[in-house]
Amino acid sequence: MAKKTTMDAARTTVKAGNATAPAGAPQNAAQTARTPQNAARAAQTPQNAAQAARTPQNAGQAAGKPRNTQAAGAESNGSFPTLEVRNLSISFGGLKAVDGFNVVIEKGQLYGLIGPNGAGKTTVFNLLTGVYKPDTGTIHLDGKNITGKKTIEINQEGIARTFQNIRLFKDLSVLDNVKVGLHNHHKYSTLEGILRLPSFYKVEKEMNERAMELLSVFDLDKECDYKASNLPYGKQRKLEIARALATDPKLLLLDEPAAGMNPNETSELMETIRFVREKFGMTILLIEHDMKLVAGICEKLTVLNFGQVLTQGDTSEVLNDRRVITAYLGE
Repeated sequence: MAKKTTMDAARTTVKAGNATAPAGAPQNAAQTARTPQNAARAAQTPQNAAQAARTPQNAGQAAGKPRNTQAAGAESNGSFPTLEVRNLSISFGGLKAVDGFNVVIEKGQLYGLIGPNGAGKTTVFNLLTGVYKPDTGTIHLDGKNITGKKTIEINQEGIARTFQNIRLFKDLSVLDNVKVGLHNHHKYSTLEGILRLPSFYKVEKEMNERAMELLSVFDLDKECDYKASNLPYGKQRKLEIARALATDPKLLLLDEPAAGMNPNETSELMETIRFVREKFGMTILLIEHDMKLVAGICEKLTVLNFGQVLTQGDTSEVLNDRRVITAYLGE
């Protein structure tokens, strides 16, 4: 029996709604604005200031008018947060699962979404990735409105995710699991795959090389020919993250990545998440119940309770908020 091609496996993933879309580096404009020397030179150049004053468009921008109205939260220098969510809500029958959810996540941030079981955290992830369509609200990714788009379209726009329960193709090799995630950027037709045309071999070679690069980053290249199901639990988590990164995301969503891990595996996972953020310039939003992990890597937090935002802010402040402690432990 002929083996299925990797591209066929990718198409199956998309149809099942499990496509993981996997990074956006800070824009040059933002870097320039943060450089004191550049700001000083700009201020010391009277010709530039005079030209700006004589240009109506520039004058309007200087007065506070946005150059692009795609997202309400755009920064004045024209850059956008990686993710901006406003008034997101969804109901299932009479239950308001998410009610008026708001969040802004800047480029390169490591952001946590926490709350008691049943608070609506995974529902938010499902809304962000197109599994559910919101009743109200908007979702902007890097300034572009992606509200209501299909899962595959959101994947292509730049959101990738992993799942609380690991979802790998367990009978495929470690290498092929990562190649499935490359379907956004490496393509050949079904006919080319069946007939094994030169274009098929060319694309497969490119995919193999890229997949091996990602596996080597996570120290999984030596197990590339293993079945995914034969990897230890911690390495399966790494493989799932590698597959998500293969789709070249701007935003990586991690749904309880430490679930089922022992303390040593959790500590290693923390280092892996930090490494991914630094190596790929990745913006990361994670759901997690392990407060040690959350406190150790997250810069900001949003707390959900009964579908509503309880509080938001810096990690240390949020974790010491009496309302948060009460939500977790009760009165």
